[in-house]
Amino acid sequence: MYKSGFVTVIGRPNVGKSTLLNQIIGEKISIISDKPQTTRNKIQLVYTEENIQIVFLDTPGIQTPKNVLGEYMLKVSKSTLNEVDVITFMVDNSLEIGKQDKGIIEQLMEVKTPKILLINKIDQLTKEEIDYLINKYKAMNMFEYIIPISAIQNKNIDLFISALKKMLPEGPQYYPDDMITDQPERMIISEIVREKALNNLQEEIPHGIYVEVQEIKEREDKNLLDVHVNLYCEKESHKGMIIGKNGKMLKKIGTEARNDIEKLMDTKVNLKIWVKVEKNWRDKVDKVKYFGYKLS
Repeated sequence: MYKSGFVTVIGRPNVGKSTLLNQIIGEKISIISDKPQTTRNKIQLVYTEENIQIVFLDTPGIQTPKNVLGEYMLKVSKSTLNEVDVITFMVDNSLEIGKQDKGIIEQLMEVKTPKILLINKIDQLTKEEIDYLINKYKAMNMFEYIIPISAIQNKNIDLFISALKKMLPEGPQYYPDDMITDQPERMIISEIVREKALNNLQEEIPHGIYVEVQEIKEREDKNLLDVHVNLYCEKESHKGMIIGKNGKMLKKIGTEARNDIEKLMDTKVNLKIWVKVEKNWRDKVDKVKYFGYKLS
């Protein structure tokens, strides 16, 4: 009997959704940062074993939108709830349930799709605190399984996979054995560059960054890949900070990105990044659409 299905992973920003999925897949596909709005699109990651294929949907964190891009991200997250076989709701080690988590729980109560709760970052909790959280969420009587995990330490993720194997229906194999994502190389490369910018820049800048891959070209000797990207920001002042004094910040972003891209492509990479300004693009419907975010 072959089982398959679609599993969305939702939660507020920065609870560890992308870290979890990268651990499961064994490759770095979803970018990781300690800043909100790291994931902007719905990304499908594919986990395949002999008798099962699980297609995970990594979605943007659910939060109140502040601009057109934020509205798009919220729509993406909500749209998956009724389209999947299992909803995975992830929370972190907070002992009290915050406003954002309460809002997500209220939405989940209206959805009939089976649900799993993952309590992440248990490496930062005592056994008593873990038991306290399990009992608190169990009292809601809405989750098929409640599993405490540490995504960063790969702890109890096998229990999560085992639970999904029990919950998913019989179905076909949707993707080839060796396929781990539906994202094209250009998208993964652009996300790698954006991640390095997110991790290196000040708080206000990263939210307004968009990375567009202009060219991926293999040289004739096939030992080097030329990758050219445009990195857009929203203000001239931000452009200066991204480039940095004597170009140091941009060089740091580029070096870190190039290392990850070389691992992804399994070849040497010549990465060139051009920084451009597109003022307040996140508030402009036409620009949000132009940058590939489908609003309707």
